[in-house]
Amino acid sequence: MRHVIVTCRSMLWTLMSITVAFAELVAFMSADWLVGSRYPSQTNASLPALAEPALPTLGLYSRCTLVDQQKMFQCGPYATHFTEIASGFWQATIIFLVVGVFLLSVVGFLSVFSMCFQSIFGKSIFNVCGLLQAIAGLFLMLGLMLYPAGFASEKVKQYCGQDASPYKLSSCSLGWALYTAIGGTVATFVCATFSAQAEIATSSDNVQDEIDEGRTLICVL
Repeated sequence: MRHVIVTCRSMLWTLMSITVAFAELVAFMSADWLVGSRYPSQTNASLPALAEPALPTLGLYSRCTLVDQQKMFQCGPYATHFTEIASGFWQATIIFLVVGVFLLSVVGFLSVFSMCFQSIFGKSIFNVCGLLQAIAGLFLMLGLMLYPAGFASEKVKQYCGQDASPYKLSSCSLGWALYTAIGGTVATFVCATFSAQAEIATSSDNVQDEIDEGRTLICVL
């Protein structure tokens, strides 16, 4: 007989897992990793007199900047092929982040069904998901560690100045997407640890008592 088991800790872990996966995906797709002090077409650091107040931003594969003579502010990819990414370090960052986000997405999908299926391949679904989250966290951490090494690329220098170098931004500042990615990575390890608590909650004596009484829908604190 299939049992549906819902506990506070398992539900909290599920919500955290889905939120972390979504946050990392949004950060990855955003162009707000770096906030520039100049537009690529400028020869100096001052903003054009007719420019909109928004500053240009640069992501892993996209950017937001002024285009055309009308100075329209638009966002879109600056690279149409993987080899056109600004730096080899950023290419590696993208690979690591894609793997990490994929694993988190798998965990987010599995966590929804953890109320109905407590095991997978003969192992606890919470332990399996916790291991996947720990592996995803390592990939995300490696990607974020490599990211600043790409600050010496010509693309970054167009936005931040010619004195930009690895781990030195010059006149640029970090955008919200990078902070979100960092926060999501930390939260990923928290989720991996908390999966053990979800496992304990769903296999507690209270849950077993409910199962022994023949209940199929079990809700405990």
